[in-house]
Amino acid sequence: MRRDWIEVECPLSIRRQCQLSGIPRSSWYYEPVFESEENLLYMRLMDEQYIRTPFYGVPRMTQMLRQKGFRVNPKRIERLMSLMGLQAIYPKKNLSKPAPGHKVYPYLLRGLQIQRPNQVWSTDITYIRMLNGFLYLCAVIDWYSRYMISWRLSNTLDADFCIEALEEALASAGTRPEIFNTDQGSQFTSEAFTGVLLQNEVKISMDGRGRALDNVFIERLWRTVKYEHVFLHEYENGRDL
Repeated sequence: MRRDWIEVECPLSIRRQCQLSGIPRSSWYYEPVFESEENLLYMRLMDEQYIRTPFYGVPRMTQMLRQKGFRVNPKRIERLMSLMGLQAIYPKKNLSKPAPGHKVYPYLLRGLQIQRPNQVWSTDITYIRMLNGFLYLCAVIDWYSRYMISWRLSNTLDADFCIEALEEALASAGTRPEIFNTDQGSQFTSEAFTGVLLQNEVKISMDGRGRALDNVFIERLWRTVKYEHVFLHEYENGRDL
């Protein structure tokens, strides 16, 4: 998959090609472990189901696949949903877990009225399928206008492509938000990610207990991207996507 993105014999350096392709350079060196065709089919079906019913967790996803005639067990579905970054949307104790040692910032949006652009930005990651694999899409969105300020694709869930999306958003918007809200995923609690926000004097907010619907704006964006584009095309590789 990586060879479809980067030309080894190209006059441009690998680093420059990665920059132009919008992918982290670390993705070029990463050797992915590909899923079986069977698992990719399950992931495709779960992705489509999740867009329709984002409150489906492991039990219901397992039941859905069994009703379609597939012999699957909850343990397998739990692993694939984790790989895809899918999590049932409902209030629960922890939305996502930060890596050990990562600082978690308090939630700043309780009762806040969103009244102007650049008051609050947020980000999230979603799974994007291709014919023979999948990538992850990270986007930064403005809560007031619902405008997608920047985005990046990656074949790994490391923090690099999230940081690149954040840096591009700050550069392209020509301003900075008052508050930047994320979940408690390890990509967003990393010092590399939060450091960019702190350097730009942006207040950091992180979803906590009972904040299951805080990313509803970007979840609606994912629905639009997938239904109106991804599901209508069969992209062969990362460059096409």
